[in-house]
Amino acid sequence: MTHVEDELNCQPACWRRAAAQAAAHAPVLPVPGERVAVVGCGTSYFMAQAVAALREGAGRGETDAFAASEFPHRRAYDHVVALTRSGTTTEVLDLLGRLKGRIRTTAVTADPATPVMSLADETVVLDYADERSVVQTRFATTALTLLRAHLGLHTEAVEEDGRRALGAPLPEGLVDCAQFTFLGRGWTVGLANEAGLKMREAALAWTEAYPAMEYRHGPISITARGRATWMFGTAPEGLAGQVRDTGGLWIEGTLDPLAELVRAQRLAVAVAAARGLDPDRPRHLTRSVVLAP
Repeated sequence: MTHVEDELNCQPACWRRAAAQAAAHAPVLPVPGERVAVVGCGTSYFMAQAVAALREGAGRGETDAFAASEFPHRRAYDHVVALTRSGTTTEVLDLLGRLKGRIRTTAVTADPATPVMSLADETVVLDYADERSVVQTRFATTALTLLRAHLGLHTEAVEEDGRRALGAPLPEGLVDCAQFTFLGRGWTVGLANEAGLKMREAALAWTEAYPAMEYRHGPISITARGRATWMFGTAPEGLAGQVRDTGGLWIEGTLDPLAELVRAQRLAVAVAAARGLDPDRPRHLTRSVVLAP
């Protein structure tokens, strides 16, 4: 078993632990009414998108998501939350350094022995969700679960769906598809983006991701027989039929969207295996992007 397979398989247990700890971490996480920015790079940026949509949708306050390198320094925020598995990513550390003393910051990380511990005002360490794999799975979903639970939006049903996602076979014919499009709405747009990234990283697959209502505005033109469209959450009315009319394979998300992401992670590993690739050795990638000064 590869590292990424081993790590993705233990996600429901990690989620349970993070949800149980959410109340203890509440003092360092955003409170209702604060204007918040959630930042990260790569996978963590897509989790930031999900968190921001969940928080604002729950009425807890205006919340934005940015790639750490694109943070708008002229905007006023009460709190910035940085997601960083390694605690060493250059863009995140640079941003926290610039914000220190101006805006309260909290970093959610997997490694307490990294520079982020001194640059962030507060930290949440999810060391039990750390990973050997370059390709992120359990840290990202565990960090999202922590923040989802902080908003009161996590239930045991999510963990049950996660176990179902690990045990059920993937849809027939999906692994053999030549192209994959992932769709989301609201907070699941970030999950769709992350599913596409997993497929590119692990399997070098042609993948795209969009807000579901945007799919008809051009991207559906690439849909055809031998290509798949996967919906995270409830699909817009009529979209499934339109995809099927193209000959494309429509995958309906029937589980909690976070569990659907686990299924997409499994798909990435399966496609990698079918193509003779090792998902633990993704092309051109390292576990953390550390840039020379």
